[in-house]
Amino acid sequence: MTIVQVMADNNRDEVIVRTTERAEIAELLAPFDIHLEQWPTRGLAADATQDEIFAAYRGEIDDVCAAGGYRLVDVVRMVPDPENAEWRTRAAGARTKFLDEHRHAENEIRFFVEGRGCFYLHLGDKVYAVVCVEGDLISVPAGTTHWFDMGATPQFCAIRFFEQEDGWIGDFTGDPISARMPSLDELLG
Repeated sequence: MTIVQVMADNNRDEVIVRTTERAEIAELLAPFDIHLEQWPTRGLAADATQDEIFAAYRGEIDDVCAAGGYRLVDVVRMVPDPENAEWRTRAAGARTKFLDEHRHAENEIRFFVEGRGCFYLHLGDKVYAVVCVEGDLISVPAGTTHWFDMGATPQFCAIRFFEQEDGWIGDFTGDPISARMPSLDELLG
């Protein structure tokens, strides 16, 4: 279930709003030009390939690319693999890479084919934790300070949209705020 929790940026325990109501979520995010929409899910196999995912969402992908000028699209998948001894290390490394506050030179557009993840948006003196789940498309404008938590046991598949190959490289702020906020697992706890 999609959740938005708004907290004071200096006090993780000061929850200002927590909602699952899509209309309320849209109203909270609209002033910052952040969009969250729901696409129909296609019931793909858990091991669907990038080509199969692209084929299933071709119409939506083409619409987003045309509207935003996105030239590159890919699929990222993180799923637990208990049989693989290296999986925990790879998963922890991937999670850590995005846990610090940063911004990008271009919009960040993600569609969750399956699973979940949380975008933390640092907007003014508040943090908006947006838990995205299967069917959610989130659009975060360029320059928005944020971080992403995929949880201690990542399980998601997402379509990513880019204008340029290096457009998603993070410009890290150095602010330790992400360490002061609840993790995805704590939000859902």
